[in-house]
Amino acid sequence: MSPSSPQIDEENSVTLVLRSVRLVGGGDLPMDVVVEGDRIAGIVPAGQAPTDDAEAIDLAGRWVMPGLADNHAHFTTWAHHLARLDVSGTREPEEAAERVREALSASPPSEATFVGRGFQDALWSREATGTMLDDAAGDAGHAGRPVVLYAHDLHTVWINAAAAERFGAPHAGLVREAPAFAIEKAADLEASARDDEVVAAALAAAAARGVTRVSDMHMADNPLVWQGRFARGMDSVRIVANVYLEHLGVAAGRGQRTGDVVPGTAGMVTVGSLKLISDGALNSGTALCHDADLNGSHGHAEYTEEELHRILRDADAAGFTIALHAIGDLAVARALDAFEATGARGTIEHAQLVADEDLARFAELGVIAAVHPEHLLDDRDVTDRLWAGRTRRAFPYRALQEAGATLTFGSDAPVAPLDPWLAIAAAVFRTRDGREPWEIDNALDVRTALEASWVAPELEVGGAADLVVTDVDPFVADVETMRAMPVALTVCAGRVTYQAS
Repeated sequence: MSPSSPQIDEENSVTLVLRSVRLVGGGDLPMDVVVEGDRIAGIVPAGQAPTDDAEAIDLAGRWVMPGLADNHAHFTTWAHHLARLDVSGTREPEEAAERVREALSASPPSEATFVGRGFQDALWSREATGTMLDDAAGDAGHAGRPVVLYAHDLHTVWINAAAAERFGAPHAGLVREAPAFAIEKAADLEASARDDEVVAAALAAAAARGVTRVSDMHMADNPLVWQGRFARGMDSVRIVANVYLEHLGVAAGRGQRTGDVVPGTAGMVTVGSLKLISDGALNSGTALCHDADLNGSHGHAEYTEEELHRILRDADAAGFTIALHAIGDLAVARALDAFEATGARGTIEHAQLVADEDLARFAELGVIAAVHPEHLLDDRDVTDRLWAGRTRRAFPYRALQEAGATLTFGSDAPVAPLDPWLAIAAAVFRTRDGREPWEIDNALDVRTALEASWVAPELEVGGAADLVVTDVDPFVADVETMRAMPVALTVCAGRVTYQAS
């Protein structure tokens, strides 16, 4: 990010000036950033920017950088989760059921499904049963009320008998993979009357953390969903609207391809990739791996290799890049094989366990490693337990970087909070809460972690006016400061979307 002369038109259409900011990675010299409309018109020494008829904000030497992206979030579910019961950190299923009982005891009677989130049953010593949740509801005076708890990784739900009946589940208790996704979609649909309210609040919360772009992986016809939301005024964050296989034909039928602007969104919503889920998840014991885990499971493959190749080939022909979920090392290997066999382009999402021989293939094939660093902290104990002896290859960010791979960061919200600073801190320090760093040899340097989260490689004249200003230089922040990074200002498409009071 280097200074440059302003390129301001003769009519002096400057709309915003950020005065006295220092460029992250660009030295201590204070600069002014000049904005015309939705573009950066100049980056000049402090005090030299024209301010006539423009909004001028004095940032008093704070630090400016490109806006932040969350490159993988299930946004609608995340928005609803912000108000749902959190049962994370529970040590046994009875403790989680007790939290449900306490929450229901404080709630008025209702026929609506009660939803909670965050459990990690891989760390429990006892099986979670539907009866536990039935008893919790009954003891709280909510007998017969459906209860659904989403697992931390979203690949498992824990439901009571009433929920099993309402959503047509195969059984009460723990339900995994495709049946779990069906229950989650149905529970989210039941809550959809509040979508606009909770989504607007979640967008504001994202902007407050410096986010200017979100890649939405929600299981919906996202281009259509966000077209409607934009029309209703939810336009403070750029959205990449990804599609699932069930919506691919609909999107293609509208003539949409990856990168297209969704009509009526002023360029703020673009069509994303085809999102595919090829295996399961770590906590659920369904990540597809070469070696069996502690419980003797090699995991779960959603598609045969032939099916995966066909889907990638067809999507590529339809003009879509691929966002391919692969967590276990065998799933990652098969994903790379599919990209190589078909010539399709895109990302491998998660890549939580990678065989040494597959590291260099990311760069060789031009496949981006789209990773979610906060998961390494959420899952470190599960990883140590289920993937014992393999943790050197788990969340292998430095190994991927040194092999030439391009990395991008996301949260996978609601699996982790939609906050890029958590991802950056996790990738750099690989610790939180005062614990010893975990597999520190795979830590990244600060610049690489920032670049994996920025919406653009640098601030430049002519580029989009998407930026964030912080109180602290991230290059000198310690782990706790990085995780709680104080954001002073966020600008998206030339508009101030957040300003600290």
